[in-house]
Amino acid sequence: MRTIGVTLAIDAATYEGSVAIVRDGAVLADGVVAMRGETEERLMPAVLAAIASAGVSVRDVEQVVCGSGPGSFTSLRIAAAIAKGIAVGNAVPLFAVSSLALIVSGARDAPSGIYLAVLDAMREERFVAPFRKGADGSVVSLGEPARLPKASVASEALRTGATPIGPLEALRHSPRAFGVAPMLDAIISAGAVSVDAWEPSYGRLAEAQIKWEAAHGRALGA
Repeated sequence: MRTIGVTLAIDAATYEGSVAIVRDGAVLADGVVAMRGETEERLMPAVLAAIASAGVSVRDVEQVVCGSGPGSFTSLRIAAAIAKGIAVGNAVPLFAVSSLALIVSGARDAPSGIYLAVLDAMREERFVAPFRKGADGSVVSLGEPARLPKASVASEALRTGATPIGPLEALRHSPRAFGVAPMLDAIISAGAVSVDAWEPSYGRLAEAQIKWEAAHGRALGA
């Protein structure tokens, strides 16, 4: 791996948020916090705690990587806002990575093989995407993310020859920011995103937007 410097990684695709500080492919610090049912925002304090634990400062961050979803609308927006704020404040690039990929790359005990990453999409549906995990921990996408009925996950895994993995699967793993470490070269090679224009991929409209559009009989912003 080339010398990359200090990277701040953030993901909040589920009701747990995770952060990690990575330097040249090595995880210096990481943490997980609840994103739901709390009386205060906890992700930014977790970022500051990880930075302190790693023995660096916010100003040492040379790039930011943010999980792009799909997943929880509110949690993803919080993570994106923090990632953008630090990227702008430090005048450093912002990179995005699939939160589904971070399920596979963050599963340290999962051997190499083909996996179907699965996240809850609510309404008895699941977000899924297939990945190949290498013996070196690298993760390669084998297809675009999709939203499927919950009952179709097993057949999709069989079709792709993949093992389902996710917070609600038998192989139970959630997206973890430290999963950025083995993927960092590929993430950076894919190019930075526009801090002004980039938004996470929520996978579906927010519940509030659906209700507003139903009540007004038109698309929001139309």
